Parts: sequence; structure tokens; C-alpha cells
Amino acid sequence: MLTYLTRRLMATQLSKTQVDRLGDRLRKGAITEADIRLLDHYRRSFSEAYEGVVEAIRTELGLELTGRPAKSTTSISDKLRRESIRLSQIQDIAGCRLIVPDIANQNSVVESLTSLFERTTVSDRRAKPSHGYRAVHVVVNSRDKLIEIQVRTELQHLWAELSEKYSDVIDPAIKYGGGDKNLQEILIASSLTIAQEESLETQIEDILASESSPTVDDKSKLTQAREDLNLLRQKMREDYRDIIQCLEGTEGDSHDISN
Repeated sequence: MLTYLTRRLMATQLSKTQVDRLGDRLRKGAITEADIRLLDHYRRSFSEAYEGVVEAIRTELGLELTGRPAKSTTSISDKLRRESIRLSQIQDIAGCRLIVPDIANQNSVVESLTSLFERTTVSDRRAKPSHGYRAVHVVVNSRDKLIEIQVRTELQHLWAELSEKYSDVIDPAIKYGGGDKNLQEILIASSLTIAQEESLETQIEDILASESSPTVDDKSKLTQAREDLNLLRQKMREDYRDIIQCLEGTEGDSHDISN
């Protein structure tokens, strides 16, 4: 049975203090059925803001996305234990994701998002990758609710899928910089390769956009560089997908697949 106080809280908007106290109980693991119901109430309170953000992106920008209206209870509890953060400060209770072909498109989409929504914060994880994770996160404050939009290139997304799969199959700590050192080195090296690819792509686009006209020889070199970039992207896509398929095929096996 829910207490009278719990019913009253669920009938109204939870205050920041009430949310953070709930987060403290989740962090400690000392939660009751009433706490689970309160958390569900809090998670559901993001629905209207989330739907508004998603609809605006689809209608105004013509972009298709994938979404998660509410972060799971387990994910929220794990994040509270893993990070020095309060429940009211978590920016991805509700969120969505956009996958774009390359850096140029990524920059363009981020600019469009910050123009579309009045209150945004941009976290560029290309400049400061998180354990190798690269992307740009745009957090929209809509109706006083924080909605996270992940903008990833195709390669950044494949890397994230690979990291997720390693975490699912081998060790959840891998996703957050822990676990097997060999696998961490593989992920970091792969992330650095993507960073180099992105840097080269940016240099090419900058040259093409410059006011000075490139010579015939320069044009030939740029064309070759773009072809090399496309080949590199295709090779990385194939490698990532092969590894992910391999991990999916060995999921549930007891042997060590990290060697």
C-alpha cells in the first residue's frame, strides 16, 4: 500500500529536493516499492517535453531519429553510483539520437538544433572523448525538463555499438574505462583512428570552402584524399560489423574471447 504522503507526491510535481532525496535512496540501494513508483512518476514527467522535442526535430528539420522516452530504473541507479551526480542533474532521463554520415553533417545538424531550440547546452565529446566515446550531445531545456539529443556520425555510432557489445558480452566496466586492458587499448586506438579520419575530413572541407581557387594538381590530390577517406570509412564499417557479429555469435559462451 502506498502511504498518503507518497500518493500526494505522485499527484503533484516533485520538487528538486524530493527528487534528489529519492536519488540518494537509489544510490544506497535502500529503495522501497513506493520509491520505485515515485521514480516511475518522475520518469514519466519527461514525456511531454520529450515528445515536443522529437516532433520539432521531425517537423522543422525533417530528420528521422531513434528515441528513448525514459531511462530505465537500473540505468539511473547505476549512473548515480558510478558518478558524483544528483538525480535532478542527470541530463539523459529522456533522450533521442541522430545518426549522420560524416563530420560536416554532424556540425550542420548541431547548428540546426541550437537554432531550433532556445535553451540548449552543447557537449562536444569529439574534443574530450569519454573513454574513447565520440559524439556531440545537445541538451535541450524544454518545459524545465532536460532532453538529451545524441548526434553521432556513422563511424562514431559503430564504435559506440562495439563498446556496448563488449560491455554486454564480456564486462560492463569496459564501457566506462574499466575491465580488460587489452580491450580498452583496442577501443582507444580505434577511437583515435576515427579522430584522425575526422581531422582529415575537416581539412579537406576547409580547403574546398576557402576563397582561393585550388590548382589542377591540388584538385587531383583532394579528389584522391576523399577517395582514400571513403575507403577508410568502408574498411572501418566492415571491421566493426565483423567484430560485433563475432561477439553476438559468442554471447553466452564461457570462454574468453578477448585474446
